[in-house]
Amino acid sequence: MTDAEMIDCPDKGLQLERLRAIMHRLRAPGGCPWDAEQTHRSLVSNLIEEAYETVDAIERDDMKHLEEELGDLLLQVVFHSELAQESKHFDFDDVARGISDKLVRRHPHVFATADAATTDAVLQQWDQIKRSEKGTEDEPYLHGVGKGLPALLRASKLQKKAAKVGFDWPTQSGVLAKIREEVVELEGAVDAQDLPAVDEEIGDLLFSVVNLVRFRKLDPEVILSAANEKFEKRFGDMERRLKEAGLSLEAATADQMDDAWEAAKRARARI
Repeated sequence: MTDAEMIDCPDKGLQLERLRAIMHRLRAPGGCPWDAEQTHRSLVSNLIEEAYETVDAIERDDMKHLEEELGDLLLQVVFHSELAQESKHFDFDDVARGISDKLVRRHPHVFATADAATTDAVLQQWDQIKRSEKGTEDEPYLHGVGKGLPALLRASKLQKKAAKVGFDWPTQSGVLAKIREEVVELEGAVDAQDLPAVDEEIGDLLFSVVNLVRFRKLDPEVILSAANEKFEKRFGDMERRLKEAGLSLEAATADQMDDAWEAAKRARARI
């Protein structure tokens, strides 16, 4: 089947090939000017945005939008593969082959004779195979972990990796105690007006809070996103209350904003 025929193909088992044919046509001469101008770098923000929108659909348990967002995310993979194919680096088949080979290689307890009966054993085995593949057995254990990730996600990944070898708090109370310790150290740096120390202690406090999130088997990005949403809604409620009182955000005093904020908070708690 030619690319032109594939673009209109309705067959369920051929939709991935159809998507690749459409992407190829969009990038070809006479295709879409916008698509033709894109590069790997110009598409980075799209890739990140689609990944977060997919996460949002999952968090909202919205299967209809999850289907759509997974399609948008798949498009990014196909787009980058098309760009790489044009520059003769690799193509989509190479990407698919690579991940397939990796899955078989890193699951010897399924596809070979290794034994890994628990999730912890599987993760430890995966990590050992990964280090062997990358030739990093002689590098420090945390070498390269999470490079390129946002700091919040990298903190969680570093902690998870350290926990795999037992460097972890035995209980949640230990994590909470560490957070309290960091707060005391931050207060001491503020009282001493030691600005470099304040910056360092803020970082330590954030890192400890991420540790609590990880300890509870949650994602710090998801937790913070929920807090962002709550703040946005409560701020909007506060703004509405001020307007009802004849006040704008710019004209309201700090006390008036605080009163409206508390009212919004109490109203939300009753819902």
